[in-house]
Amino acid sequence: MTILDETILPGETKTLNLEIARLHTATKLKIPVIVSRAKEDGPTVLLSAGLHGDEINGVDIVRQIVHSKINIPKKGTIICIPVINIFGFINKSREFPDGRDMNRVFPGSKNGSLAGRFAYHLIQYILPHVDYAIDFHAGGQSRFNAPQLRITPDNKELEELATIFNPPFLLYSNQISGSFRNACAKKGIKMLLFEGGKSLDINSDVSTMGVEGTKRFLKAFDMLRENFLIEKVTEKMTVITNSVWVRAKKSGLLHDQVKIGTFVEKGQVLAEISDPYGNENTLIKAPNKGYVINVNDAPIVYQGDAVFHISKNVK
Repeated sequence: MTILDETILPGETKTLNLEIARLHTATKLKIPVIVSRAKEDGPTVLLSAGLHGDEINGVDIVRQIVHSKINIPKKGTIICIPVINIFGFINKSREFPDGRDMNRVFPGSKNGSLAGRFAYHLIQYILPHVDYAIDFHAGGQSRFNAPQLRITPDNKELEELATIFNPPFLLYSNQISGSFRNACAKKGIKMLLFEGGKSLDINSDVSTMGVEGTKRFLKAFDMLRENFLIEKVTEKMTVITNSVWVRAKKSGLLHDQVKIGTFVEKGQVLAEISDPYGNENTLIKAPNKGYVINVNDAPIVYQGDAVFHISKNVK
């Protein structure tokens, strides 16, 4: 296997460095791509994170996988990219310095924007080797996501893989034009998109669920070495076919009432919004029964801000 002009032999692990652009200080930036091949042939799985530079929880999941050597496979190949958007990671920012969201510019361009060039290099040099992928994300702008996988509807193979990973929630979500997931689908790569936690934060429970789910995923392909134990899961994954965002009707201080993952009834009070002078309190109520899969942790919200994400139909 040859990636980025480096040959990785069976039984070998190499850290390759993807170099695309420098900082404005002329400092070189290298994106480590950690490739581990087993002596026995098998599928190639990509584990990636940091597509949005401020979504640190995903970075921590892939970091733990590498640190624990889960990425050294029994068979096949595992490619780990803990931080894709290294510029955003340095700046604690979702976007690239050009202001673009990399998850909207795929397949990118060799001579385009900085984000587009990164997307182009992933498409050209990494994805041709990949059969399966798990891309780790977190909620943005203080919005905490319950651990969940997102897949396209009516895809039996992805549903089976999601069931193996077994997060608390599976959410059907259509492909977004220009997204990494859409680019993988066009290449025939089966991708699971993991969401959990919030930006600029590391939640240990979310990280554990991401790592354990990945172990179950690898075990299904006989890629997980025998010395790794897998935690038993007692709760069945909840499949969400539709969902709704609940938005703030007024601006003010947000006082949360319900916790992430809670099942609520229609009309149940979810939170209160108050003005800072003690004059008004506005209740936020559930528009329907369902699970709360995203909570806005911001202490201040503006009218129209998304505050809760609630499942509408489950199966």
